[in-house]
Amino acid sequence: MAKDAYLVGLIGAGIGPSLSPDLHQREADRQGLRHLYRLLDLDVLGRAPETVGDLVRAARDLGYDGLNITHPCKQLVIDHLDALDPRAEALGAVNTVVFDDGRAVGHNTDVTGFAASFARGLPDAPLERVVQLGAGGAGAAVAHAVLTLGAGRVTVVDALPERAAALADSLVRHFGPGRAGAAAVDRLPALLGEADGSGGLVHATPTGMAAHPGLPLPAELLHPGLWVAEVVYRPLRTELLRVAEERGCAVLAGGGMAVFQAADAFRLFTGREPDRERMLLDFEELAGVERSGSAAR
Repeated sequence: MAKDAYLVGLIGAGIGPSLSPDLHQREADRQGLRHLYRLLDLDVLGRAPETVGDLVRAARDLGYDGLNITHPCKQLVIDHLDALDPRAEALGAVNTVVFDDGRAVGHNTDVTGFAASFARGLPDAPLERVVQLGAGGAGAAVAHAVLTLGAGRVTVVDALPERAAALADSLVRHFGPGRAGAAAVDRLPALLGEADGSGGLVHATPTGMAAHPGLPLPAELLHPGLWVAEVVYRPLRTELLRVAEERGCAVLAGGGMAVFQAADAFRLFTGREPDRERMLLDFEELAGVERSGSAAR
């Protein structure tokens, strides 16, 4: 029998500005559901990311129906789950946990969320050469999404070279030889020069979030022939997007990914199909964005 009341939450660090509670609760209200969405902020709780397993177990014991998982726990949480959806297993990252008959099952809606947002906001963007900055949990998801959309090659750059190499190896196993590679940070100028006119930059690090302000790379590396896609959505207009626009790049804000991944998570939690277009309007209202008819900013 379908339920009409749900208790869910979000585990992460510095998540006070998250719009997820309002996005989920507004959609639940439209569907006549009682939907309580709690924030389990590691910073507020004074918890280390490595204690995510304790929080997952506590949520299960307290009767939660599911959890969203964000930075820095998308990979750490995996060891504390009973099963993984095939997509989450392939990605090695989880952003949604569903409690099903006492079992904690991990899913990943970041990949479908980013793919839907990119197709909507940058439909004609060239994808021959894509440079991705960041190889963490969000990075794994967006790299899979970009390759699924038809990217010729994704080169992953991360401050931890071994993490970039591990993600690139995983992508090659999944998508085939030549589709992915890893490079050191000092290769960014050459890589972005090669992508000028044939691809763009995907940014998938925490830099630009309210708690991590600033630019993730030197501004002079951005050229008008590049598109720039952002994963960070609070603030919606990050410093990277502002500078990229000033330098003539087509840009994609992180809001679309946030909405579409939330919609997919809502469906997993409740078994009900959300109104995605209405959720986009909710996001624009909550984030104070004037409607423009495009997710690209």
